[in-house]
Amino acid sequence: MKRFQGTGSYVATDDLKVAVNAAVTLRRPLLVKGEPGTGKTVLAQQIADSLDAELIEWNVKSTTKAQQGLYEYDAVARLRDGQLGDARVHDIGNYIRRGKLWEAFTRAKPPVLLIDEIDKADIEFPNDLLQELDRMEFHVYETDETVRAAERPIVVITSNNEKELPDAFLRRCFFHYIKFPDRETMQAIVDVHFPGIQKLLVSRAMDLFYEVREVPGLKKKPSTSELLDWLKLLLHEDMPLEVLQNRDPTKAIPPLHGALLKNEQDVMLFERLAFMARRQGARGPA
Repeated sequence: MKRFQGTGSYVATDDLKVAVNAAVTLRRPLLVKGEPGTGKTVLAQQIADSLDAELIEWNVKSTTKAQQGLYEYDAVARLRDGQLGDARVHDIGNYIRRGKLWEAFTRAKPPVLLIDEIDKADIEFPNDLLQELDRMEFHVYETDETVRAAERPIVVITSNNEKELPDAFLRRCFFHYIKFPDRETMQAIVDVHFPGIQKLLVSRAMDLFYEVREVPGLKKKPSTSELLDWLKLLLHEDMPLEVLQNRDPTKAIPPLHGALLKNEQDVMLFERLAFMARRQGARGPA
């Protein structure tokens, strides 16, 4: 199988490439953690593109049960059809709805299976998938059949660290934490998304972006995706470079801050900083 080297639209660090290829070699799920907006979900699509594989996505919610990834039996629909005299009721297979794992197991060519935001589900959810992910098979009791993976899919599991995952589950995964991009990596990401963008604009915008991230007490630090949105807005609004270069410290909130600050507590924090700067300015030097 080809090795993952990143793609033209996704900047993969060397340690991320190593992690992806190690998980594929070990035939273990790749568990990816990191701040929201650091490209965890997009990674699965990039792996699929790089390896010329199909992507199958299972987006986990708080109400998601592990069984739904295997299959669901719609007994209510069968009962209703039986009351109506529908001939379909004689084949129970008509009421079995395949889940994402079933889809992945039955592909002739190994797909990439994304189990996205596994930590949103109940704490038992990861444990309930242990055997299926280990053996790459499960039993359908209603039809007395066993579904086995023709080829082991590449499994990518993402987590935002909202809750701890069970040790037994962690032992079966290859783990990688996507660190927040340093400035050099962030520059490469921006270049991919905005080829030919004015370097001075990006430099000053990133100065402000990293300054915002370092403000003590910030509830939600802006992420990579939010920087890209902010740059897009700055370009669309044709924001003069002087606004970024000569920013008034008594107006602490960055221009078009709605792309960076995502809750009222953080906006109020910056307003307080601006107020304190104005008071300091009014007093003059000590």
